[in-house]
Amino acid sequence: MAVAGCPDYFMHHPNYQQDNVDRASNHRPADLIGPSFQQSSNRNSPNHQEDDVDLEALVNDMNSSFESLYSACSVQSESAPLLHNGQPQRPAPPCSGPAPLPPTSPWQKVRRSQPMHILAVRRLQEEQQQLRTSSLPAIPNPFPELCSPASSPVLSPGSLPQCQPSGKHIIKVFSEDGTRKVVEIPADMTARDLCQLLVYKSHCLNDNSWALVEHHPVLGLERCLEDHEMVAQVQASMTSEGRFLFRKNYAKYEFFTNPLNFFPEQMIAWCQETSSTIPPSQLLQNFLNSSSCPEIQGYLYVKEMGRKSWKKLYVFLRRSGLYFSTKGTSKEPRHLQLLSDLEDSNIFTVITGKKLHSAPTDYEFCIKPNKVRNEGKELRMLCAEDEQSRTCWMTAFRLFKYGILLYQNYKIPQQRKTLLSHFSTPVRSVSENSLVAMDFSGTIGRVIANPVEAQSAAMEEGHAWRKRSQRMNILGSPSPLHTSSLSTVIHRTQLWFHGRITREESHRMVMQQGQVDGLFLLRDSQSNPKAFVLTLCHHQKIKHFQILPCEDDGQVFFSLDDGSTKFTDLIQLVEFYQLNRGVLPCRLKHPCTIVAL
Repeated sequence: MAVAGCPDYFMHHPNYQQDNVDRASNHRPADLIGPSFQQSSNRNSPNHQEDDVDLEALVNDMNSSFESLYSACSVQSESAPLLHNGQPQRPAPPCSGPAPLPPTSPWQKVRRSQPMHILAVRRLQEEQQQLRTSSLPAIPNPFPELCSPASSPVLSPGSLPQCQPSGKHIIKVFSEDGTRKVVEIPADMTARDLCQLLVYKSHCLNDNSWALVEHHPVLGLERCLEDHEMVAQVQASMTSEGRFLFRKNYAKYEFFTNPLNFFPEQMIAWCQETSSTIPPSQLLQNFLNSSSCPEIQGYLYVKEMGRKSWKKLYVFLRRSGLYFSTKGTSKEPRHLQLLSDLEDSNIFTVITGKKLHSAPTDYEFCIKPNKVRNEGKELRMLCAEDEQSRTCWMTAFRLFKYGILLYQNYKIPQQRKTLLSHFSTPVRSVSENSLVAMDFSGTIGRVIANPVEAQSAAMEEGHAWRKRSQRMNILGSPSPLHTSSLSTVIHRTQLWFHGRITREESHRMVMQQGQVDGLFLLRDSQSNPKAFVLTLCHHQKIKHFQILPCEDDGQVFFSLDDGSTKFTDLIQLVEFYQLNRGVLPCRLKHPCTIVAL
C-alpha cells in the first residue's frame, strides 16, 4: 500500500519501498520520514489532536532524516535541471493508487533535485574559503634581511604581524620642589606599584602614605590617584599640560579609622527617609554595601555652566549621581535634577578657585568627566561652606564610585605587614638594633644589661658632656660639638623642618598632605628670628604654636609652654610631643615631608 500524502520522491527511494517496510518491522515509516511528515499524515486522520510540538526535537529529527537521505542519495546520479518555479519537468501523478515500481535501469531513473543538509553546505563553504585563501599570490618581503634564517623572505597572507599596543610607557613624575624623575613602566602598572618604585629609587621611608597626584596647573585641579588605577590609562586621558606629582597623602584611607571626623551626622541620611540617622558602627558598612542606600545632603554653591555666577542649592549625593532639588530641600523625584554622573567622572580639588572661578569660599572642588571636548565648559564646579563638608563630599564620592575596592586597597599594606612578620623580626630603629649601653670605667668594657643602671649612666654621661663643653667654651677652644651651635643646626637635617617658609606655604603643604590629626611641620619664625613655629593640624583646622628660646644656668633651651617644659634642641621637643600631648590639642603623628626625586 502507498503512503497517502507523501511526495513521490520518497516513494521511488529504495528505503521507502513497500516490501522493505513490510520486511523491516523495527523501521517504521514514521521513524524514517520524520516527525514533520508524520504530523502531516496524522492531521488527515479523524482522531488527530492539536498537541504542542517540541521544536528542538523536531529539528533534530529532521536533521537526522536529511542526513540519512543525503547519504543514500549521494550514490545516485546527479539531479535533473529544474524549471524556474522549482518544479520538475513532468508533474508526477497523485498517489491515489498502488505505488509504481521504481525504474530498474539508471537511464530510466527520474532525476530530481536532491535535498542537501545545511552542515554539508557549511562544509563546502569552508573548503571554498580555504582554497581562496591559499590561492592568493605571495607578497614579496621588501626587507628580507630582517627575516630570521629559518623564515622565508616571502610573506604569506597570514604571516603579517598584528598591531599590538606597546608594553612600555614613559612617565614623568615631579616632586614638590620642581625636581622630576623619568621612569619607564609597563602598561599594567598601578599607582601603588609606581609609588613603591619611586620610594625605592629615592630612598624614602615606606610608610604606605605616598601617593601619585594628577595635577592640572592651567585649570588649577588635582586629585590623588587610587592605588588600583592604571597609570598609563590615566596619562592617556590627560592633556599636555597635566603632570604627575609624588607626595604624601595621610588622609587617603584615614576615614576607615576615624569615620566620624569625615562624615558629620547632619550630612548623612537615607534616601527613603529624611529624619533617620546612621549609627556610627554601621556608617562605613552602609557605604561599602551596594544594597544599602545612604546619601550625603547639604547646601553647596554650584557654578552655572558657561557663566561666572554661583547659585546656592540643596544637593544630594547618591550612588546613581549628584542631584539638586528644585524646590527647597524636597527629596521627591519630580523635584530632583541630575548634576553629574559618578561612573565616568572623577572628583578634583580646586587649588585656585577664587582666582580663576571667583568662588564664594576657599573650599572649592569640581567633578570632571573623563572624556570631555571643552574642559573649561564641561567642568561641574562646586563650593562648600567649610573644609569638613568639602572633605565629606569628596570622600563619599570616592566610596560611592569605587566601593569595596577602596577597602581592599586599605587592607593590602596591612596584609603585607602580617606576612612579613612571620618571616622577619619586628622592624626597629637603627639605635635600638645597633647601640647598647656600655661601661668603660674599668680596664675592660662591659655591656650594661640592667635598664635602670643604663639610664643612670646615660644621665651621668649627659651631665659630664655638658660640663666639658662649657669648660671648653670658657677656655676659648673652638669645638664643633658646642651645645649652642649644635642645638641651632641639628634640626635642619630633619624631614619635618622646612626652614624659612611663609605661613601661607605651611598651610598649603598641610592641606596637600591630608589635613589629618597630628600632621605637623616646623619652620623658622618670621616675627622672631630666634624662635621657631610648630604648625599642627587638628580636626581639619591648622594651628600655629611658637617655640621660644629660654636660658637656664647659662644653657639655651626651647619651650612651648613658657619654660615649664624645656628641651635642649628641637629634636627632643618633637620626640617628646610625639609621645605626650602636653599643651597641644593632639600628639604629633605625621611629619609633613618633601622629597627631592
